[in-house]
Amino acid sequence: MSDLWTQIEDATRLIRGRTDFVPEFGLILGTGLGDLAGKIDAVCTIPFGEIPHFATSTATGHQGNLILGVLGGRNVIAMQGRLHYYEGYSMQQITLPVRVMRALGASSLIMSNAVGGMNPHLEPGDITVITDHINFMGDNPLIGPNDDRLGKRFPDMSEPYDRAYLATVEAVSLAERIPLKRVVYVAVAGPNLETAAEYRFLRAFGADTVGMSSVPECLVAVHAGMRILGLSVVTDSCFPDALKPAVVEEIIKVANGAQPRFEALVTGFLRRVPAGD
Repeated sequence: MSDLWTQIEDATRLIRGRTDFVPEFGLILGTGLGDLAGKIDAVCTIPFGEIPHFATSTATGHQGNLILGVLGGRNVIAMQGRLHYYEGYSMQQITLPVRVMRALGASSLIMSNAVGGMNPHLEPGDITVITDHINFMGDNPLIGPNDDRLGKRFPDMSEPYDRAYLATVEAVSLAERIPLKRVVYVAVAGPNLETAAEYRFLRAFGADTVGMSSVPECLVAVHAGMRILGLSVVTDSCFPDALKPAVVEEIIKVANGAQPRFEALVTGFLRRVPAGD
């Protein structure tokens, strides 16, 4: 754990050497959603590869930049692309950017991702808000010795996704007339898509959507005392009796098509959340 503390210090030292900008909100832009970074009035952009201990994203549609600037009138620090467990990185590697966001001053985290829809009420292109999650990744970034400087040994998970933030983004969706559906999200390791039997299993366990990210970042953010909003774009339907081969290019195309609505929700949320919240 002392190594983790040192890694956080090394990364924050480099970033603070480039800018004295202090973020309020961390932002993780998932598959096909990185264009929102272009809406940020950036004061500093740093490729992951230039930041000590940051891994480089190898996933399609993940540019791999850390951007500090203003969005929706609020100071943000955004990951344009994320890191995934299936890329071969450790849980500590893929969540280090969240630790660094917190160390730089961000007290809240907005996460986004692309997901498969298992609930028959969901269609490709739908935007959902995560109310709860299930961790089926087979690992946890909090396993190992706990550094009390970073958070408590046993973080409470009774409200991982902030209910006040949920109410705020739903108010934005109503005002902007953007449909937004509540879901329970399940995270799996990937990189393969699921079998029909696995989709039945996950659905029976109470999940509406499935993806390969976000839960590790959520766990670390909760450990660090951050408030969290989770948004997903449904990019494909995962109905066991009507499965079709998933095409990555089509998944990215659907996510790209949801960009304007996703951007409106995020910027509207940032404008509506009271300062200090």
